[in-house]
Amino acid sequence: MGDERVKTEVLQTINLFQVLPKLVVFDLDYTIWPFYCECHSKREMPSLYPHVKGILYALKDKGIDVAIASRSPTPDIAKTFLDKLGIQSMFVAQEIFSSWTHKTEHFQRIHRRTKIPYTDMLFFDDEDRNIKAINNMGATSILVENGVNQQAFRQGLVEFSQKSKASEKAGSSGKNKKK
Repeated sequence: MGDERVKTEVLQTINLFQVLPKLVVFDLDYTIWPFYCECHSKREMPSLYPHVKGILYALKDKGIDVAIASRSPTPDIAKTFLDKLGIQSMFVAQEIFSSWTHKTEHFQRIHRRTKIPYTDMLFFDDEDRNIKAINNMGATSILVENGVNQQAFRQGLVEFSQKSKASEKAGSSGKNKKK
């Protein structure tokens, strides 16, 4: 499926939701691409999972920021791959460093840089421990098994919307209303 077609379909999905995240955060390895960076060389040409570029372009079109939270021990390779794929400039924050903190430190840095509350973030990762830790910080977190695709993205928007409605009923305020 081509990037433009995916982008169009993702935009249609986004338009179904009244409440949207202000920031969507992606892991790298086995979330946006099907490999571990540290098992590859900077000289190689990486590939993304089939729906990733279309999803990123749709988010950009809707004015929703995107960021990276990766525990890769080879940030130089990861950044080279993002550049080779032509997507490095799309991310408002790139927290790529080895850590034992289940990405909590990554999210603290992203929050400090963007000033976006965790409750306004949607996160995709392939590791359950990261999903649990970031959920506990207040972000909506979605476990992906074979990379981010349209189905996982839609699930993320559904869960984000449900969480937002629940917090609104509890007296919280202002999410990113539909643009």
